[in-house]
Amino acid sequence: MIASVVAQPGPARQLTMQPTTRLISLDAFRGFTIAAMVLVNNPGDWGHIYSQLGHAEWNGWTFTDWIFPFFLFICGVSMTFSLGRRAEAGADKTHLLLQLFKRAAIIFLIGLTLNFIPNFNFETLRIPGVLQRIALCTMLAAPIVIYCNWRQQCYWIVGLLTLYTALMLYMPVPDINGVVAAGVLEPGRDFGAFVDRFFLHGHMWVKSKTWDPEGLTSTIPALCSQLFGVLLGRWLLTSMGRTEKAVWILLAGLACLWVGVMLDAVVMPINKSLWSTSYCVFMTGWALIIFGAFYWFMDANESEVLREKSHRIFSPFTIYGMNALFIFALSGLIAKMLGFIKFTQADGQLLSLKGIIYAPLQALPLAPVNASLLFAIAFNLLMFAVAWFMWRNKWFVKV
Repeated sequence: MIASVVAQPGPARQLTMQPTTRLISLDAFRGFTIAAMVLVNNPGDWGHIYSQLGHAEWNGWTFTDWIFPFFLFICGVSMTFSLGRRAEAGADKTHLLLQLFKRAAIIFLIGLTLNFIPNFNFETLRIPGVLQRIALCTMLAAPIVIYCNWRQQCYWIVGLLTLYTALMLYMPVPDINGVVAAGVLEPGRDFGAFVDRFFLHGHMWVKSKTWDPEGLTSTIPALCSQLFGVLLGRWLLTSMGRTEKAVWILLAGLACLWVGVMLDAVVMPINKSLWSTSYCVFMTGWALIIFGAFYWFMDANESEVLREKSHRIFSPFTIYGMNALFIFALSGLIAKMLGFIKFTQADGQLLSLKGIIYAPLQALPLAPVNASLLFAIAFNLLMFAVAWFMWRNKWFVKV
């Protein structure tokens, strides 16, 4: 089995912090991220979306560019908490490493299966993907997390980002036209695109075919995004008071934003497709600030009344976050099926199931961009209903 469902009898009626190392704020942050992902991935019409609900064309960033690095950051925090509990239980380090490798392999296969649907064509199967990158980063991070202390983990982050920057700026490679140059950070002309074409030819993102936004080389700084989360996890497990932790998390976030802006100006532009060094650090800053806000409201606030009120206010995010991987995979599968399933209309034309569902929204007296957003919100509510039903029945899918 690739996953297990943990079910407990009786409804889940309250979301309260248990006396363990689990953080409600981390679940809420994860839920916020999955809700944002479902929203931006499922507009009614890709030709009509608000600019913040699409990725930056190349350099720069939008709200949408928050999402993927947030996932990796959260994975890093979760790894630290999970490994901490297992280490306290006396687990062998080699056994822990093998468990993480197994989990990464399962996540990779889930992502590859989603790419395989609905065409079922091995010759054009896209090998990279979001889940595949999460799996690779988890696999690469595992030995660093298990065998290295926090200082060594910092050295890994600095070393990997330095290596990636040097490769991208100073390694001469031929572009798609055979022109050899170094440091050309344009679509299909950078070092990472060359590596992708060499190893993944015919199995890359269909919209580009000459490079992949989840390619091999850019996995290096993506790994660093996850390792930044690992460092936060270690910080959260220290004995420092939670209020003080929250303050330092927010200050660290501001510092990372400043460093990211400086790197954007003098080293590499902020670019999600390249997962540039500046993008890695800058998005880590945002992750720290957004998580820090959840942490302060839900876990660190000294007022028990305000903490409980925050738990209620953010409970939809917490519910979403309890089955994030399942909702991620389910939403992707449903979106594919909505486009794949087609019906013949009275005029003989084929119309997708999504087109049929979306037609009434298009008929409303709304601007096309708002009708498209309304569809995305409705899709999100559907996914939340699934997440709520699973949470209500205490069904938690774990890999």
